[in-house]
Amino acid sequence: MVKPSASLTTENFNSTGVEMGNEFNGFSKELVTFYEELAQNNNRDWFQKNKQRYRDVALHPMCDFISDFADHLEEIAPRYIADPRPNGGSVFRIHRDVRFAKDKKPYKEHLACQFRHQAGKDAHAPGFYLHIDLEGIRYGGGVWLPSPPKLALIRQSIDENPGKWRAIRNDPDILSEFGGVQGDGLKTAPKGYAKDHPDIEDLRRKTFFLMKRAPISAIHSRSLIDEVADTYRKAIPFMKFLTNAVELPY
Repeated sequence: MVKPSASLTTENFNSTGVEMGNEFNGFSKELVTFYEELAQNNNRDWFQKNKQRYRDVALHPMCDFISDFADHLEEIAPRYIADPRPNGGSVFRIHRDVRFAKDKKPYKEHLACQFRHQAGKDAHAPGFYLHIDLEGIRYGGGVWLPSPPKLALIRQSIDENPGKWRAIRNDPDILSEFGGVQGDGLKTAPKGYAKDHPDIEDLRRKTFFLMKRAPISAIHSRSLIDEVADTYRKAIPFMKFLTNAVELPY
């Protein structure tokens, strides 16, 4: 697995654009305060005045988390990448794309990262995910709105490997940790599949994910790294199935 090092400021980039960051010791309570205030002041003027504050309490600690998580990810999924660069890495940018959105708020009111497969170029590729907002934290893995050809491959794999898929979907560890496979889907059967197909609930899905929820207090400890790693390990059979279904090596 490629493991870029963290870089917290542009000035500290070396010739390859990377540098080691600080050790992750949990997110501070100031992270919660920042997002509480952002929710009340989601505009460019306020953010420009608080931009360095965002970097200090949100962006840089997330980069440290990603950097320290890289060794765990290499053991869990060798072809998935933990890239701690603050721009263009595993952390999602705070700016929203509002071009076609009814909600014109310019900034995301959450902090998130995705560890994508090395062959993936965008958020629609298979990946492990971590999301923090004022309601708490959630983490797991899956694939969000894959392209029609990739979605067709996932449905085909479920249809052709029903025993393997059901063993994963009904695994006690997956049910207890995540509550089962989730993801929005079609209201009817996709083209080519019968409405009474035994796996029609999953075949209708357009998104597939496993996600665990935890209270916001979980973000304040370094043990978050181990907790997320343990949860990702339980998702390995599911992630391996999806990865192989879209014709990528796990």
